[in-house]
Amino acid sequence: MDFDQRVIEEFRANNGQVGGTFEGASLVLLTTVDARMGKPHTTPAGYLRDGDRYLVFGSPAGRPRPPDWYQDILADPHLTVELGTEEGAVKPFAARAVVLEGEERDRCWELRRSRDPGFRAHAGQTEQAERPVPVVALHLLDLAGNPERNRMIGQQLILHHRDLRAELHRARAAIDRALAGEPAPEPEADLAAGMRRHCLTFCYALRAHHLQEEGTFTAFEKQFPHLVPAVTRLRREHAVVERALAEFEALVGGGTEGLPGDPADAEKLRAELDRLVTGLEEHFAYEERHLLPALGTPLPS
Repeated sequence: MDFDQRVIEEFRANNGQVGGTFEGASLVLLTTVDARMGKPHTTPAGYLRDGDRYLVFGSPAGRPRPPDWYQDILADPHLTVELGTEEGAVKPFAARAVVLEGEERDRCWELRRSRDPGFRAHAGQTEQAERPVPVVALHLLDLAGNPERNRMIGQQLILHHRDLRAELHRARAAIDRALAGEPAPEPEADLAAGMRRHCLTFCYALRAHHLQEEGTFTAFEKQFPHLVPAVTRLRREHAVVERALAEFEALVGGGTEGLPGDPADAEKLRAELDRLVTGLEEHFAYEERHLLPALGTPLPS
């Protein structure tokens, strides 16, 4: 993980270029949502261009199963892709992953192996174990030319906001139960653990939503230049929320230790949660008011 983080930081600082092991390689950053916990995580991966799509390969590199990002896209094919750009800075792009099969998969895998002989070793490992290396095509979001798809994207934005409000309600309710000393509802056996779980679920969901939006914003800036000022404001607000999320997660505790165990801890947690979401409704409303009309989606009533 430390190695990956160093590659990620170097990638973002140098417009997608890194040195060392990956010097000269075509790399992309994939941000997926953990299929088990719902927490977003970012992974560097090699890619090949194939027309308008980007091909990535779930090579296990000697491990007994494909990488985590592949398991994640099987559960949710929507992800955020970061690429170096001609503008000289890495940008995020919303993307949809499609797992290739049959002849198309074999053609793309052979293309990859022909350009990088090192992949032949991975192929030998997986062939011996009868595990073909997964090949995944990434299709970047394009808001041009498909009004019906754009309307669906707008409807999905409204649903995401509703889901986040529901998660927030559950997190607040869990804290209120702890403050009132009420027993944990089934199937939660421990009130503090349940409170932590609801709070982290809300944090992870909000972070995943904003990461996916960052990629979508890139498509908005390209297709609707008049929305650049609104998107710029939304990006600034995302950065503010991200800092608050990091502080809140540190307070909750990212592992099994450090759970809020007394009313004073729960009071502090509730105050920090309220501080985190201050202005969130305004953020949602501003986003809907500016983005939904461009997508042809009616504003929610």
